[in-house]
Amino acid sequence: MSAEIGHQALAAAGGEGAALVEPGLCAVLDRLMPMHLQLRPTGHIAHAAPSLQKLLPGQPIAGRRFLEIFELKRPGATTRVSDMSNAEGGRLKLAFRDAPRTGLVGLVAPLPGEQGLIVNLSFGFNIIEAVQNHDLTSADFAATDLAVEMLYLVEAKTAALSEWKALNQRLQGAMTTAEKQASSDMLTGLANRRAMEEVLARLTKAKTAFGLMNLDLDFFKSVNDTLGHAAGDHVLREVADILRAETRAADVIVRAGGDEFVLVFVGLSNPDRLATLGRRIISRLEEPIPFEGETCRISGSIGLTVSDFYTVTNAEEMMQHADTALYASKRGGRGMVTVYSPDLPAIGENAGAD
Repeated sequence: MSAEIGHQALAAAGGEGAALVEPGLCAVLDRLMPMHLQLRPTGHIAHAAPSLQKLLPGQPIAGRRFLEIFELKRPGATTRVSDMSNAEGGRLKLAFRDAPRTGLVGLVAPLPGEQGLIVNLSFGFNIIEAVQNHDLTSADFAATDLAVEMLYLVEAKTAALSEWKALNQRLQGAMTTAEKQASSDMLTGLANRRAMEEVLARLTKAKTAFGLMNLDLDFFKSVNDTLGHAAGDHVLREVADILRAETRAADVIVRAGGDEFVLVFVGLSNPDRLATLGRRIISRLEEPIPFEGETCRISGSIGLTVSDFYTVTNAEEMMQHADTALYASKRGGRGMVTVYSPDLPAIGENAGAD
């Protein structure tokens, strides 16, 4: 500010809260430096620009002592505001004394005629924290302030990160859904053959004891032939619900295809317990299943084997043996459980008839 402008503008208007410059010039300074202070030689604040006043809502700044509101961190050991412009080129580092103790940097310039000081403040590297703590917007900064550009960049980055996170969540959800669909039977929601193979591979590799049960529905073809495929689909969903109800959460229920199911009992390899469970499942399957005013009647044949029967567990071999036991149940009259034994006859050509 030139001496001529200073002499024209300066007006000790009296009163601690009166600005040191005429109202018109004060309005210009508020626009160009929305975070400036005008200090009297006594250290009292004659005027606080609007953005600075916004930092202390409900607490008028004008009229109070500068060092009452701010704690000077640099230059240190300064007790008089008149000394601030002489130290380190008038550069300041300070903070509010009250919470949230926002940090600030400033530049001091003396007004002509020893009328006082102009202190222009900014947040420096504390800009993001300050915006969050004081609910500031771009309107609170001078248009030429680089902090405004930084705010735009931060806002753009935040928006981009939010969008990226949302997109990533959608992609993860889609991948999870796709993986679930790839390993699930669409009609019943049970696991499919792919999932079964993965489970059996994991169990055999870990040498975990388990039981393997093959279930084939009896008389299911008759339901399809007499009542239609809608009735057949209804029966398959009912069967899936029965199997879920009769097994544990850790067990794996597979719809292997058509009316064939495979049950893997993780950690359960007692053939007697599994046979008892199999008979209970068959009993549930033989209960009448209503469908659109008609009654569907089915049963089930089961063959089972357990990992304890083998010195070295081989999933493919166990599946073959469970099939052999299953068709022994079919030949035996259906609606029964057979535990695999090497003495069982091989699967006959017509052993799988419904």
